[in-house]
Amino acid sequence: MTAAAVRTTCPYCGVGCGILAGRATDGAVTIEGDTEHPANSGRLCSKGAALGETLSLDDRLLHPLVDGERAGWDAALDLVASRFSGAIEQYGPDSVAFYVSGQLLTEDYYVANKLMKGYIGSANIDTNSRLCMASSVAGHRRAFGSDTVPGAYEDLELADLVVLVGSNLAWCHPVLYQRLLAARDKRGTRIVVIDPRRTSTCEHADLHLPLASGTDVALFNGLLAHLGGASLDHGYIEAHTNGLQPALEAARKVTPVEAARITGLDRRDIAAFYKLFETTPRTVTVYSQGVNQSSAGTDKVNAIINCHLATGRIGKPGMGPFSVTGQPNAMGGREVGGLANMLAAHMDLDNAGHRRIVQEFWGSPRVADKPGLKAVDLFRAVGDGRIKALWIMGTNPADSMPEADTVRAALEACPFVAVSDIVRHTDTTAYAHVLLPSAAWGEKEGTVTNSERRISRQRAFLPSPGEARPDWWQLAEVGKRMGFAQAFAYDGPSGVFAEHARLSAAGNNGTRDFDIGAYGSLNQAQYEGLAPFQWPAPAAGTVRQQRFFAQGGFFTPDRRARFAPTPYRPPATTTTTDYPLILNTGRMRDQWHTMTRTGKSPRLMAQFGEPHAEINPRDAAAYAIGPAGLATVSTEHGSVVVRALITDRQPQGAVFLPMHWTAQLSSLARAGSLVGGALDPVSGQPELKHTPATIAPFAADWYGYAVGRHRPARPVADYWALARTRNGWRTELAGAKQPDDWQAVLQALAGGGFDQPPDVVTFTDAGSRRQRLALFNGNQLIAALFTSPEPVQAARDYLAGALDQAFETPQQRYGLLAARPPVGQPDPGACLCACLGVGRNQILAAIGRNRRADAEAIGRETGAGTGCGSCRAEIAALVEANLQAGA
Repeated sequence: MTAAAVRTTCPYCGVGCGILAGRATDGAVTIEGDTEHPANSGRLCSKGAALGETLSLDDRLLHPLVDGERAGWDAALDLVASRFSGAIEQYGPDSVAFYVSGQLLTEDYYVANKLMKGYIGSANIDTNSRLCMASSVAGHRRAFGSDTVPGAYEDLELADLVVLVGSNLAWCHPVLYQRLLAARDKRGTRIVVIDPRRTSTCEHADLHLPLASGTDVALFNGLLAHLGGASLDHGYIEAHTNGLQPALEAARKVTPVEAARITGLDRRDIAAFYKLFETTPRTVTVYSQGVNQSSAGTDKVNAIINCHLATGRIGKPGMGPFSVTGQPNAMGGREVGGLANMLAAHMDLDNAGHRRIVQEFWGSPRVADKPGLKAVDLFRAVGDGRIKALWIMGTNPADSMPEADTVRAALEACPFVAVSDIVRHTDTTAYAHVLLPSAAWGEKEGTVTNSERRISRQRAFLPSPGEARPDWWQLAEVGKRMGFAQAFAYDGPSGVFAEHARLSAAGNNGTRDFDIGAYGSLNQAQYEGLAPFQWPAPAAGTVRQQRFFAQGGFFTPDRRARFAPTPYRPPATTTTTDYPLILNTGRMRDQWHTMTRTGKSPRLMAQFGEPHAEINPRDAAAYAIGPAGLATVSTEHGSVVVRALITDRQPQGAVFLPMHWTAQLSSLARAGSLVGGALDPVSGQPELKHTPATIAPFAADWYGYAVGRHRPARPVADYWALARTRNGWRTELAGAKQPDDWQAVLQALAGGGFDQPPDVVTFTDAGSRRQRLALFNGNQLIAALFTSPEPVQAARDYLAGALDQAFETPQQRYGLLAARPPVGQPDPGACLCACLGVGRNQILAAIGRNRRADAEAIGRETGAGTGCGSCRAEIAALVEANLQAGA
């Protein structure tokens, strides 16, 4: 029996999908999409659908720790407060800092900003959202006078042309992508993808423009120049904008010939794109990290916005520039002033009138009057000693920041580091003097805001384990201990939210975009029942808007939009003879951030169970890197060793490295350790998509694959990567030198778990230098290891599943060492559809049975692609390869 489902919101990307979470009497959690939530109408991606598999407590931080020892909450909070107060007293308020996260709820974010900016009196609070959307914020403010996303998700379904720039929507925002494909099927929407990589999103594109990394401004300047004649909307421009001519002059410096040379695109493809944009009034331009994560990110954003302002295509159904965010509450953080250069409620830190409104509303002794340190500079200040006390909340900067090794050194040297997290062991918690256990998704109450400005509730359906407490409570308790008891006397998150809503209306009267004053008197019962709503939501008597700016009304002093000249400039760093390639980093389909949540789900680890780099076949050949071999990827900042994924989806001269792996799950694969700290001069966002790099084969003498019931403490190998299976762990291994004792290696991988001396079954082929070993405890497989002088060929999913089987006879045990299923037991192959657990071999078999089948037919037969749909492009590629092979 399952208890009544609780309506809540997904904790992953900025789509903000509604979820129905139920709890059975045996404790199991069921997850379904909420058909009544307007963001997803019941759809979920593979990550959202697997949330019930990520709620185990085996790695949770359950109690406060001081210097690694268990402590009570009072002692831990007293220490945090005293260390912050002491640093402020001796060195001033700018000697302390908070580094927070788009994983926090709005209520947490609000209290953090109130404490730091209003009571400590410094703006040294920044967020990991600086790494994903700060350039969008800066571009919005430069053009609109406010950080306003003009449109709504519905515009993707109303547009006749959707341009996706630097966005692998199929993998990073799958539910939005499925809404877009449904619109295309219904009304013929055309899709243009602008991305150096041929991602899964490109499979359904009418046009793919694989421009050179970092050249988006040149492409959109060329578009603005192309539009600069009869295609301009002179009525809109004259009524609602300023500054077109300087922007046009900058744009016209990029001639069509120059645009082709800079971007590396075919002039005919550029002309086709320009013509499509020019002749299609209902156009939406969706952009994401490929635009933002750049040393010219703000200019990229404004170059896109310029084209929409010039054609009056903004704020109308099916029209507008649209930033889609990467985290569940990046928007909520922006609303409360979560960035170091902003104030709460979309007010400006450099505006004395806004500072006065905030200070009077809070009744605070001071309000920060200058911007604080942005993320990269903040950690540089930690490293050079300017920051004496740092509180990190819900994020893992030892991995996710650029210059990640420098960040590690800074944390190690910092006099005082507090970390609030749900996980005991991360690469960041290792440096904490105080660890504070936070309540996780499913245990805490609050709100998040998605990319279309829709505020939704996250609700608790599980008890908080151990002594875990919400982040807002931790912050409020520290505020009280620092002498500000009255200002932080909240009795729950509903009071925080209502205060946040009242502040949004203070001194507003339509002069600011963010206004949710209608909820300023919300009580606990109303908060509990709060339905998703889109802002603005001012107090009664004012019309609510779904879209902004169709009739002007910008938030600049003269209420006009501002065109921004965006002269093209190349990325901050260029290739050299030592580093001739370009490193690009980003997300995978089934993983999230540093995998502290998604890494707990076996099916989400099934597609890619180890770190890897996408390398073009010509580059692989030039650098002598073989299929499935290991590659060293190096920049001037560091090196990683990862599996080589050789694919023509990756452009020649470039390497793509997923951002997710940490020292917890791999030997040497932290993408942040390779990326430098080049920043956009306006937004302070780092350039994570363009780092000069080189590659080389990793000189492995042996490769291995192992499965085991228990997590290995530390695999004995130069290269290793761990991934969960349904009842254990699998490990990829490699070494530069053969071990002396393979059984000792297997014992270490087994990690214990013996109630009697284990039985060992081995097979050695001395001629080929292949080893196969297995440990059994009774009839149960404890661990198995397969080694080879080249990458191991084995049915990996079958071997992982063998942990669930009983091995009664010697024949069955020795049969396991064949590393493939017995006759009559098919091998599903590597997981391709995480939602339904369908393997590559199962899909190939279905294609073989019906060589005329398309992806839809394969889906009907196997279920693959009928969940979130983000694997459909891969299924279509297999179908196409089959058709070509049979041609």
